[in-house]
Amino acid sequence: MTLRFQIQPTQNAQWSWWLYAANNEMVAWAGETFVSSTHAQRAATDFRTGSLTARYEVYVDLAGKWRWRAWRSSDNVAASGEAFASMSNAQRAANTVQTNAFIATGA
Repeated sequence: MTLRFQIQPTQNAQWSWWLYAANNEMVAWAGETFVSSTHAQRAATDFRTGSLTARYEVYVDLAGKWRWRAWRSSDNVAASGEAFASMSNAQRAANTVQTNAFIATGA
């Protein structure tokens, strides 16, 4: 699967990164905003280089949908780009990001 990082400003004039599939579907995002594009770029690069060794957790959100998030040490470093109807779909998406983010372009 081909993935690409994109660094953009948010609506509140902060910056963040998003990870997109070849079909332009957002599959992950930083889960937070940053004060500058440089900080967002650094966070994307850090996630890309550490994506294989991050700990991925699948959980139920407040709306009762399944999501995933990635952790390095005690830091949440990425979150799912969408909610899923089943735990298995969320786990599959997390596995896809984990095994492909390190070769993503753009960060």
